[in-house]
Amino acid sequence: MKICWANTDDFSEASVVIVGIPDESKSHAMRKGSSEAPHRIREISNVRDTYKRGNQVSRGLPVDGIRSKVYDYGNILRPETGKTVEKIASSSKTPIILGGDHSLSTEIIKSMSKKFGQVSLVYFDAHPDFVSSTTNYYGSVVNDVIPFIDVKSSIQVGIRTPEEEELENIKRYGIPMITPLDFLRKGIQKVEEEILGRIGKNTYVSLDMDCIDPAFAPGVSVPVPLGLQSIDVLYLLKSLARRGLIGLDIMEVCPNYDIKDRTSHLASRIIGEVISSLGKPSP
Repeated sequence: MKICWANTDDFSEASVVIVGIPDESKSHAMRKGSSEAPHRIREISNVRDTYKRGNQVSRGLPVDGIRSKVYDYGNILRPETGKTVEKIASSSKTPIILGGDHSLSTEIIKSMSKKFGQVSLVYFDAHPDFVSSTTNYYGSVVNDVIPFIDVKSSIQVGIRTPEEEELENIKRYGIPMITPLDFLRKGIQKVEEEILGRIGKNTYVSLDMDCIDPAFAPGVSVPVPLGLQSIDVLYLLKSLARRGLIGLDIMEVCPNYDIKDRTSHLASRIIGEVISSLGKPSP
């Protein structure tokens, strides 16, 4: 099944490529099932983001429409991540990748750096994923990608449950974190200015859906209360998309623990909204 935002069957003409990686082999979460997310997000997009009237089927588009050509590549295995991402990036297309557990982002970012060099990473997550005492799993992603990112133009957003060693690593590398309380105190426009003022030319966004409060996204692997509002996350993602992204991944949706598919549907809407804003000027 293709995601509803796909509008071409020709890889060569697409500017955006959707890829699913249904793998959670490097997750330590007690909640299992993030490997089912790529299928469920696609499935729910065709149920709730489309409208049928007789034989006519239409999509519920973002208000600014979708003009990009979007190709759904289908699912790949974890070992295929590197060559697939390199193929997409080398073709000057923007990958949007559906996980799976967050450790998948390590190989994605590593592969993106082969074309772009060190990238500016905007990392949305409830957790810093900056563990260094254990590596090569979903809790060490930021530590594992340090050689492939420009720490001076990278930032973490939504952090609210760091471990002690993660705080030490954040201080050591100087990657700032914006917490939900910062959103409350500064307001969304100040947060936007802070992020846009820090990132560089080649910006990659990694979105763990647990950055969003469980009230909006209950179906995640490791939910944490006191998170971000979904509309604030969307506002920032659209702003980043207008500035220009080299890629985006959406990780840790866990359909087994979702409530009426709210999280899968939210992920689908985020994908459509990001696509609608890619490369467009700010309103």
